[in-house]
Amino acid sequence: MIKKNAKLFTSFKGVCNIKRRGGTGDGIGMNKLISEVREKLRAKEIRFTVRRELVLKAFLENSDKHLSAEEVYNLVKIKVPDMGLATVYRTLELFMEFDFIHAIDFGDGRKRYELGAAEEDAHRHHHLICTKCGDIIEVNEDLLEELENRVNKQHDFVVTDHQLQIFGICKKCISKR
Repeated sequence: MIKKNAKLFTSFKGVCNIKRRGGTGDGIGMNKLISEVREKLRAKEIRFTVRRELVLKAFLENSDKHLSAEEVYNLVKIKVPDMGLATVYRTLELFMEFDFIHAIDFGDGRKRYELGAAEEDAHRHHHLICTKCGDIIEVNEDLLEELENRVNKQHDFVVTDHQLQIFGICKKCISKR
């Protein structure tokens, strides 16, 4: 498998793994992650404000979802009513620069975000998107490793990442027919 250059913390990877398996993200793991994000930002002389922390917590508390900026805004606005949508967008951009989150386009006209990669040497997971109900199912195996190797050999091209989105009808919608 071609290795991806990831810049995530060990504990950040651990929290992402816990969250993808349905963990709560509460307690020591979440607090440790928040502390490490704070320190990484401070190392670059960037403040980790209460609002930025609330945006991060929105992802940790909803890591089974692919949140849009508006959804993050609505989650944070409950706790900070004077929070602005522009602040959320700026925070999302900052978090993407540090690989805390990444953006995905599911073809619905809205950029969505999720926690960063779960493992240092792994590609991002893939997505199955239901065209009926809009549900998004994560596929946590690298379905394109053989293709990447072939591309590398035939074109002398090193694949550093890829995205795979498969559109179709989910089990729930098929059973409604």
